[in-house]
Amino acid sequence: MAEPSKIAWVYVGTHRSGPGTGLSRARFDGVSGVLTPPVLVTVAADPAYLAITQDGHHLYTGNSGTPGGVRAYTLDAGTGELHLLNAHLSSGRGPSHLSLDSTGRFVLAANYHGGYVEVLAIGADGSLGRQTACVQHQGRSVHPDRQTRPHPHCVRVDPDNRFALVADLGLDQVLVYRFDDSTGGLAAHEPGPVRVTPGSGPRHFSWHPNRRWIYLVEEIASAVTVMAWDSDRGILRELQTLPALPAGFSGHNTSAEILVHPTGRFLYVSNRGHDSIAAFAVDEPTGRLAPIQHVSSGGRTPRYMAFDLTGRWLLAANHDSDGITVFAIDRDSGHLRPHGPPVSVRRPSGLALASVYDDDRHQEYS
Repeated sequence: MAEPSKIAWVYVGTHRSGPGTGLSRARFDGVSGVLTPPVLVTVAADPAYLAITQDGHHLYTGNSGTPGGVRAYTLDAGTGELHLLNAHLSSGRGPSHLSLDSTGRFVLAANYHGGYVEVLAIGADGSLGRQTACVQHQGRSVHPDRQTRPHPHCVRVDPDNRFALVADLGLDQVLVYRFDDSTGGLAAHEPGPVRVTPGSGPRHFSWHPNRRWIYLVEEIASAVTVMAWDSDRGILRELQTLPALPAGFSGHNTSAEILVHPTGRFLYVSNRGHDSIAAFAVDEPTGRLAPIQHVSSGGRTPRYMAFDLTGRWLLAANHDSDGITVFAIDRDSGHLRPHGPPVSVRRPSGLALASVYDDDRHQEYS
């Protein structure tokens, strides 16, 4: 395989349906920080979350509407074109989050409205195969509106591909399952789920590159919890919880995405309501966090974010102001600095990047 270019295809999913919505494609220059205006390439309803395989040849979408499900596409790294392979229909509304296991042979999907987690096999051609596991969650927590039933919001395998972790907003739990990467099976694991503060609403989590810590964003409480991960026993232990908002803010907010920088030195959280991105420094010996900045997201309701291929830039999708803001990342301090005005795209939600190959042949997209 050729070495990845500093130029990336950026795929943007729309968290709404209707004319002009679906998957859009742009190009991002990791040297200049320039994002081209996204162009709609595939009409689809609610492709709210996206995942690209490590080799950059396939893209998978979690289409969260009704009917919804998971879609598989081939991705041409030279032209950026997508071609639909097939789709898996969910029970009821589609998943809010999906991820790939480390082998690239399985898609894991968290179905927020259905209250279940499922695993789908991936064929040799990248198409979706049979469902290999489906686990229905049960229970509720204390919030009278948001937590009357289970709401799995994120599922990811651990770095060793032995466990699958699920953040369930409705249960205030992070559940750990044994994951069989030969069959795609999920099995119950003792000592059971980790319970976070009642009413906090765990949403997404991100692994630290050293594989020893995970960082959990809590949507309802607008907080971040640091947990230690015991990879041998599959056990989480809470280390720290701190707010994702600045002191003194009293308005409505729901935190959304959480990302650990590839260097492991910094962490970023998007805040919807405060319309900001919170930046934290990671203490190298302990994994604990210290807040370093709250910066405007450059729009309204920042939903998801992504780093570019170089790690020098962060892209933030502002859902309710129809734009993506590019931020330069200071490599020493971790501070974010807006880089140009927001780039217009309708109702952006999920973001995923893939390397552009044979760059000289495709200058028309620059």
